[in-house]
Amino acid sequence: MRAGTVRILPVAALLAAIAALTVGLVAGIGPLVGKQVPLYFAFEGVCWTLFAAAVLLFRRVPRRAVPAVVLLGTLLVGAAGASGPPDISTDSARYSWDGIVQDAGVSPYAYVPADAALAHLRPDWLFPAATTTAAGTTRCPGLRAKPTAQVGAQAEICTVINRPHAPTIYPPVAEALFALARIAVPPEAQYLPIQLLGLLAMLATTALLLRTLLATGRDPRWAAVYGWCPFVTVEAVNNAHIDVAAAFLALAATVLIVTGRQIRGGILLGLAIATKFVPLLVVPPLARRRPLVLALTAIGTVAVVYLPHVLAVGSSVIGYLPGYLNEEGYDRGSRSALLSAVLPDAASTILAVLLLAVLAVVLLLRADPADPWAAQTVMIGSALVLLSPAYGWYSLLLVPFMAMSGRWEWFGVVITLSLIGLQSHRWELRGVLLVAVLVVVVAMVRRRRARPLNLGVSR
Repeated sequence: MRAGTVRILPVAALLAAIAALTVGLVAGIGPLVGKQVPLYFAFEGVCWTLFAAAVLLFRRVPRRAVPAVVLLGTLLVGAAGASGPPDISTDSARYSWDGIVQDAGVSPYAYVPADAALAHLRPDWLFPAATTTAAGTTRCPGLRAKPTAQVGAQAEICTVINRPHAPTIYPPVAEALFALARIAVPPEAQYLPIQLLGLLAMLATTALLLRTLLATGRDPRWAAVYGWCPFVTVEAVNNAHIDVAAAFLALAATVLIVTGRQIRGGILLGLAIATKFVPLLVVPPLARRRPLVLALTAIGTVAVVYLPHVLAVGSSVIGYLPGYLNEEGYDRGSRSALLSAVLPDAASTILAVLLLAVLAVVLLLRADPADPWAAQTVMIGSALVLLSPAYGWYSLLLVPFMAMSGRWEWFGVVITLSLIGLQSHRWELRGVLLVAVLVVVVAMVRRRRARPLNLGVSR
């Protein structure tokens, strides 16, 4: 026991350092990110280095202590992410507004945030008071608030909500979670309720990884690869992206389907898709076993959760999704970082979709539905590479499946995509992303020739 404690102490010290740096990142440097990008990258780089050291040292911790250390470490670094407001994303402002609106009995699909009809619901922290300069222009306080024209009234207002003239883009389960996070707090409560929702989802995902890794005979230390990851802390808790809940539901659905509980797994899969559509990527490696039952259950669940909103607002339930796809360049074919480097824009997205369709069919036919984790990692990671989303938090779906499959090599893709939102220099991105892809390919080739990396050497 004494030897085990001695082995835990260096890991605990590294986790405490990661937490302290995260607090400094989100409470100090994050608000200055527009002017201090190199400093932000430096903090992130140190956090990633400490994370790698903690995971490597964790190999020496006795197996019996692993679950407690993993969960306590996840709580420590995750809570640090909630120590300040979101650093590089304003999505949680929209989440909070949608929750406030729903708790007041209003559909989030019925009005845009700038609509004067909802002025009585606006808290000051989302809609700070505007001032007028001597030149007659509108000035907004703080770093995040921007002036915008009010809908239905001749006035300019200030808001921290992005796209205030667009309806919400989020599906019904995400909207239900936003409402749940805000239901017991006053409108003046700021980002913390949504961040706590992210922390809860992060802890739940880590606990599920621990349980599933143990049940399948894998090393439970791999759960730390998710729970202690700086990227997960920043995007799931600090920026509070709802993708973390979608990833948890997708992981839980896979666990149920793998263990033969197809109907319950299909329901959770439908809930995951109705949280964020990206979990569709986990389906191909699962679909060979009782595909009709899985499809009907998942589709039925999506239909059930959408039905009340369709009855209330009709086609408006689609929200801003078409506009978002156009805004991100998918309509023009310019989104794929690698393919657009060698193909005309009009062809790159089409080819990316075709390649993903071929990959999905191959995985459907060849993946083992009783052990789909590696195939799901490949499917999700390939989609991220080929479609190159402008927002790194889409990788939140990838990390838990990396942990289950032990495919650490995909971290290069995660890191690359997480930097896009801060420094989207296209050719630099292409070069770094290409290196990350080569690392994946080399690791896959080496894996075929040698045993997988074993994180556990102590008992």
